[in-house]
Amino acid sequence: MSLEFRNVSKRVDGTTHIHPTDLVLAPEGFNILLGTTLSGKTTLLHLMAGLDRPTDGEIWFDGKNVTGMPTQKRNVSMVHQQFINYPNFTVFENIASPLRVARLPIDDVKSRVGRVAELLKLSPMLDRKPSELSGGQQQRTALARALVKDADLVLLDEPLANLDFKLREELRDELPRMFADRQCTVVYATSEPGEALLLGGHTATLHEGAVTQFGRTADIYRRPRDLQSATVFSDPPINTAPIRKQGDRFVLDADVHWPVESGEQELADGSYIVGIRPHHIVPHASPDHPVSLSGLVHATEFSGSDSSIHFRIGAETWVSQSRGIHPTEIGGRTGFWMDSTKCLYFSADGQRVPL
Repeated sequence: MSLEFRNVSKRVDGTTHIHPTDLVLAPEGFNILLGTTLSGKTTLLHLMAGLDRPTDGEIWFDGKNVTGMPTQKRNVSMVHQQFINYPNFTVFENIASPLRVARLPIDDVKSRVGRVAELLKLSPMLDRKPSELSGGQQQRTALARALVKDADLVLLDEPLANLDFKLREELRDELPRMFADRQCTVVYATSEPGEALLLGGHTATLHEGAVTQFGRTADIYRRPRDLQSATVFSDPPINTAPIRKQGDRFVLDADVHWPVESGEQELADGSYIVGIRPHHIVPHASPDHPVSLSGLVHATEFSGSDSSIHFRIGAETWVSQSRGIHPTEIGGRTGFWMDSTKCLYFSADGQRVPL
């Protein structure tokens, strides 16, 4: 089964929420919508679910035009980032609710609820009310309700966003297994690039209502088509700066330059934009990071065993992200080292070169 957008757009009161979009989702594995808040992720999910109708274009699913089909007539499940459960129902009744609506026999209801409860480790809690559950257990209940329906289309709108770190990690690992044997199209919206990489599948990068690129998640990350897609798929933000190609070298400034790699030899001399992700810059000398930089430190962040150091290089502010704790002096000049083989190059209009 596959979902397809054919020149779909959405406007509200003269404001464009979704620009004209042509998109064919992968029928298997996760389809990830990756973008910041207000990039259009939830609007796209609502269009897919039939909760909203496009201003222009058509939505096709499994070879049928479903553009005007109401949600009630679609076999679709949706999970939101809020814990949406019926407060007066037990966990069993919450999970079973779509099966009750479908008027399935009670034995079938018990069997299917039992299987999905076992999968999501909810079996001991089936008689409890949502108020008696932890946040993670409540979100598991919402996920179980989506799974028990055996929907053709499952839409997950940042379902782990409101959970603590440990629960997010746990459920993130479990999600691919939950859908491994299911014949359904899964769409997962997130604002976290790391989450997209962990889930794999295919990713659509979104910016201000436009899909900037779609393809296999790892390919989008390694080979972004343009600077906007690279920016969406980088957290902390990708470091950028204007550079020049001069013969066999790229020159950032008089003191910072590096050799042109074999794949970039055909680039004409001239001005470009370099992009490099923060984890390819480290605050210590390394054979894998041969290009020396020097920057004025203006902020540092320590998270667990990682260090993020914000520093000025020329007119730009860059970030180094590395394993270990690397104390630096705020306002002091510090040396950094960069892996230039991981640099991405863009034309002045933001298009990736060489393609």
